[in-house]
Amino acid sequence: MLQIGILIFPEVEVMDFAGPFEVFSIADTKDQGKLCNVFLVAENLSPVKARNGLMVLPNFEYSNCPPIDILIVPGGYGAEELEIKNQTTLSWIKAKYPEVKHLASVCTGAFLLAEIGLLDFLEVTTHWMDVNTLKNNYPLLNVIENVRYTDSGKILTSGGISSGIHLSFYLLQKKFGLEVARRTAKRMEYDWSPD
Repeated sequence: MLQIGILIFPEVEVMDFAGPFEVFSIADTKDQGKLCNVFLVAENLSPVKARNGLMVLPNFEYSNCPPIDILIVPGGYGAEELEIKNQTTLSWIKAKYPEVKHLASVCTGAFLLAEIGLLDFLEVTTHWMDVNTLKNNYPLLNVIENVRYTDSGKILTSGGISSGIHLSFYLLQKKFGLEVARRTAKRMEYDWSPD
């Protein structure tokens, strides 16, 4: 079973983490066998106040996080303004990177990966409103506009909010095949097709 860890933090954009959580949580085989175990990870186990006041409880904290196959780093105000200054979070992501099969950012989660040097010289994307800031702040990145997501092998990035859902379907397709991704999208009544 694929282990999907999703980072959460204060002021995280709700759909950035909840969209991928839903996609991977309901992905299954034809006989309804679960394909993924999905969990939320935060700096500690205290309730996290996401954007617009949604309270979320993490499953694990950095110190007791189990092994992760795919680590998803969402964005929002909390990523670009708060966590980007949080050395504990940045260090945790950097330490996890060698251990995971894929590291994926949603929206401005890309800023956290850029801040620790993981996106240098890669094709990346982020929310359209933040593209110029990402380009200006991190000139070693090859920032691509007007795409839902980028795939640089181990590291993937997506545009904002609903683009994280597209990226999640893409990862399902990559790991389990097109049929699984299509079946999951249909179950969610989400209009998705492979690029």
